[in-house]
Amino acid sequence: MISFLDQDFSQLNVFLDELKPSKLLILVDENTHEYCLPTVLGNLETEIPFEIIEIEPGEELKTIDTAVQLWEILSEFEADRKSLLINLGGGVITDLGGFVGSTYKRGIKFINIPTTLLGMVDASIGGKTGIDHQFLKNIVGTFAEAEMVFCFPDFLKTLPFEELRSGFAEMLKHGLITDEKHWNDLIFIKELTPENIAPFIEASMKIKQNVVEKDFKEQNIRKTLNFGHTIGHAFESSFLQKGTPILHGEAVAMGIICETRLSFLENLISENTANQVITNILKFFPQQDIQQLKTEELLSLMKNDKKNSHGTIKFSLLTNIGSCNFDHSVSTEHVITALHFYQN
Repeated sequence: MISFLDQDFSQLNVFLDELKPSKLLILVDENTHEYCLPTVLGNLETEIPFEIIEIEPGEELKTIDTAVQLWEILSEFEADRKSLLINLGGGVITDLGGFVGSTYKRGIKFINIPTTLLGMVDASIGGKTGIDHQFLKNIVGTFAEAEMVFCFPDFLKTLPFEELRSGFAEMLKHGLITDEKHWNDLIFIKELTPENIAPFIEASMKIKQNVVEKDFKEQNIRKTLNFGHTIGHAFESSFLQKGTPILHGEAVAMGIICETRLSFLENLISENTANQVITNILKFFPQQDIQQLKTEELLSLMKNDKKNSHGTIKFSLLTNIGSCNFDHSVSTEHVITALHFYQN
């Protein structure tokens, strides 16, 4: 499922040789076209015909309109069911590419080559595909696993610092929900650089993969991966609506702070543990100004979260550093208190 690529991409070439697809379709955005595609093409050893499909970068392109364009392009390129879609990019590319691949002709095979830290440790793993609609994150999507995820950490050197930090939020979350040692390893990193983060990428990927293998369709334990995301997605959608989008990881870090405070308010962890978590998150993610965001709007967005049932907002909350429970119903009053806590 997950393979780390060497410098000449031999694992990818062996995979293509064994799969023998009829055609390769490589989905990129403008950034990965410029910074990552030359490395892939330079190491590709195959006679299989290929086409490059480029879209503009950004979460605001992860829509049904883009999906329709991609279905049409696949049709124009006469992609058949034996074609292979290669998603080369960050979370937007793997979410969108996976969705398009899993629905075109009722599903063609696809692989992910994540180029961002967020893509490597989170978006490319676990078979969740999706698009946003009416500013609601991943409200339309499928469960469809990539044939393989090929990881090449050298791509992290092409990222701006903010993108690197965005992915780091998901790594911190992995430690908080399942592995105290992983959390401790990460919080002692002095400076976020590709070199300092690289040694911990595989551990983070395996944490997510292990959770997904236990519960692919998210009926129980996989919901713990949603820690920080119920409130985080509301922040992300709200900023997107206002025309001032923030990166996914920044929103998740905000959500982790609020939901850690919520874990304390629900008597699941001590205030001391909550403060320890929050202090370490703020060390990497400075506080964002949320005064322009309306509490009622945020609550309304949370009610649209996919984990909810019977009209109740369900949270995954910490029970300790390294453990988390799910399907926790929380009073609106506590949610508002946690939002105000972040703001102040």
